[in-house]
Formats: sequence, structure tokens, C-alpha cells
Amino acid sequence: MLEDRLVWINGEFVKWSQATVHMMSHSFARGSTIFEVISFYATASGPAVFRLHDHIARLEKSAAYLDMELPAGHEAMCRAVADTVRRNRLVQGTIKVVGYYPQFALDIQPPQKRLDIAVFAIDPARDIKGFEFSFEKGTTAGIARWRKLDPETVPIEAKAAANYLNGMIARLDVQKRGLEDAILLDTQGFIAEGATESVFLVKDGRLLTPSLGTVLDSITRRSILQVARHLGIEIFEGRLAPSLLFEADEVFFANTPFKVIPVCRIEERRMPAAPGPMQRRLWEALQKIAAGEEPAFAGWLYQVG
Repeated sequence: MLEDRLVWINGEFVKWSQATVHMMSHSFARGSTIFEVISFYATASGPAVFRLHDHIARLEKSAAYLDMELPAGHEAMCRAVADTVRRNRLVQGTIKVVGYYPQFALDIQPPQKRLDIAVFAIDPARDIKGFEFSFEKGTTAGIARWRKLDPETVPIEAKAAANYLNGMIARLDVQKRGLEDAILLDTQGFIAEGATESVFLVKDGRLLTPSLGTVLDSITRRSILQVARHLGIEIFEGRLAPSLLFEADEVFFANTPFKVIPVCRIEERRMPAAPGPMQRRLWEALQKIAAGEEPAFAGWLYQVG
């Protein structure tokens, strides 16, 4: 249960109920929080964190984009994550690393550059009621009326809490039409990404995805592209017209917790195959990698010890 979890905050462990900030803190009132969501898996060598170095590097990049300072270096952050998993005696689940300003502030500018850091580790299947995912069932999707944030307005490469209001209202929009997940177009009208997911299409044996520039540089997106290349799948990264969603053989989302999320319906279109053969091939490959059973990708796993 969540109340039994320990949270790493600035080098010390506290109870779950003590991991709080004041409601008038800058990060609560202004959304000035950066974060990473990371998966860890049971392997024959014990729990292993998936692409931890890449996630911490992206946290550092988010801080740099927003002129923030992290209180610990890269290796110290990796150790904090591993220690949090170990102290909570977990073998698989989800980690959230949060950088935030806990200080009271009325001004739009933060009170200082240096962040506080908190690390949470949970097993969603055990700790969150109703948390479930079925690869076989997949999801439904609609094109949101809200567009993806323009990269000339905010640094969309920063994984910042304030940026996710965009995805929240997009998902709410499609849910009003009885669909589960949103696909956002960019301000030029091309496919961008989901509320919290990358978007992939399969057409005539090729894997298609929007190019970087208007979407987050997702670690899962990177992983799928690298695995696809390893499997010999042809890839296209570029601008994708929304009409392709109604012509594609397969469409799927990708995110950290579930990796591959088949889309079985887009608007009124029922997909011909969900999960489709390429989705299944990529999903199975990623499951094998996460379990530590693929030597070619052993470097993606950070052993907790």
C-alpha cells in the first residue's frame, strides 16, 4: 500500500505521508516541477531499472532548459533511485523522480535556482486500486481539438508539469466523445503525440512516427525505434498527415509503464488488427529486454543490487 512506501527526499528517507510541500509553494502554484517516470522490472539478477542513465540525463536536460539547478550529480541520482527501490523492497513497478521548489512564492519567478529532489517507487498493481493494462484489449483514440504546444512558446523538450495541462485537456476532450485517449496535432496540423504517449503508425510494413521538434524526446520512443532497427524494420520519421490514421494498418501509443499500447479504434474507424503483428513483435521484444533476456540490450538495465 502507498502509505507503507518510503520516499527519498534530498538524501533522506521519509514516510509517504510526510512527502509534502505547502500549497503556496512555487512548484504547486506555478507548475514549476520537472520529473521523470521510469519503469523497473524483475530479472534473474534482481530488480533492474529500465534505461536509468537516459532518464536522469533527460532530467538534467529539463533542468537546463528551465534554468534550474539539480542538487546532486548524475551518479548520485542513479544511486538514489536504486536505493529507493531497494528500501521499498520492490521487484517491479514504477519510479517517479520529481524536482521542485518547495518554498513559498507569489512571484512568477522561482525563489532560487536550486531544486529539491524526491524519488518515489511503487508497484502500481499492488499500490493503486484499479490500475491495470491489457495489451490484448488496447485502447481507443480520437483526434483532440486542442493542438500540441508550439515549440516556440515553451521548451516542449522539458518534461515539466506545467506542459502536461495540454495533454490533460486533450484527453478530456476525446473522453467526452466516449473515447479513451487523445491524439494531438501540432500547430501546423500534423500528427504530434498523445496526452502522455508517443504515437506510431504501421503502413505497408513500415513503422512511421512524427519526427522530433514538436514532440517530447520520449525514452520509450527511442527504445522502440532502436528495437525496430535491430529487428530490421523499415522506419520513417517525419511529418505525418492525420489522414494516415485512417489509412494505417496499425496504430499504437508508446509510454513508459506499458511500452506498446495498441489502438483498436480511431474515432469511428475500427482498426483491422489490434494488436497487429508489428505491435506484437515490438511488444514481445521489449518484454524480453526488460526481463534481461536479450544480451544485445543488456546495457539498458541498471541493476538495483
